[in-house]
Amino acid sequence: MYAPERQQEILRLARGSGRVDVLSLAETFQVTAETVRRDLKALDRAGLVRRVHGGAIPAGRLDFEPDLAERDAVAAEEKQRIARVALAELPGDGGSVILDAGTTCARLAAGIPLEAELTVVTHGLPVAACLADRPGLTLHLVGGRIRHRTRAAVDDWALRAYREIHADVLFLATNGFSPEGGLTTPDLAEAAVKRALIAAARRVVLLADSAKSGQQHFARFGELSDVDLLITDTGLSPDDALAIERAGTEVVRA
Repeated sequence: MYAPERQQEILRLARGSGRVDVLSLAETFQVTAETVRRDLKALDRAGLVRRVHGGAIPAGRLDFEPDLAERDAVAAEEKQRIARVALAELPGDGGSVILDAGTTCARLAAGIPLEAELTVVTHGLPVAACLADRPGLTLHLVGGRIRHRTRAAVDDWALRAYREIHADVLFLATNGFSPEGGLTTPDLAEAAVKRALIAAARRVVLLADSAKSGQQHFARFGELSDVDLLITDTGLSPDDALAIERAGTEVVRA
């Protein structure tokens, strides 16, 4: 079976059952797990499926939002590279940053040097927990209703808090991005907070792995033109990177 035929059959199975997993597909088609992962990556880039930990789901399930542990396991190596590169965008000592409630932002938080002296604002519980013991940081945890899937504070309390600050740099997360579709996420409350984050910072750095390129979700919270710098991985094609840069956003592929 040729790859396009196998990918068409994988898509049919995903749409029929709502989800497919790598190991079962490898056994079904008598190929390696790595071959299946390449198939899923190709289908993901075509916007036909959405990759999740261990497999994929049909892209048509716009209401689907994996939980935190599942999202953290997806594209883990790419997220780690992105976080390492993002460290260079931290302001100098005495500066202020906002860290969004994304898994790549949490990896960036873990990599902040122990000797750094920064003011950090976040509405993400995992990010705050990671930084709570750092003596050089002035940490502000924004409150609100906590969403179970993302461990992020949302709604009025969070929005009011972000309206009162103006940080040097925002490290922003997203579920999908493209020049045409802008920045999107599945939840309206999360989208509202993300809009407030963008308004609360002088510089916006988007941390997003390439699997999110071309993805469009229910709630749109901004345009790529709102972003000064996109740090992604080498899975983003040079042509896609060029299209984004033509729209005014610098692109770094880690």
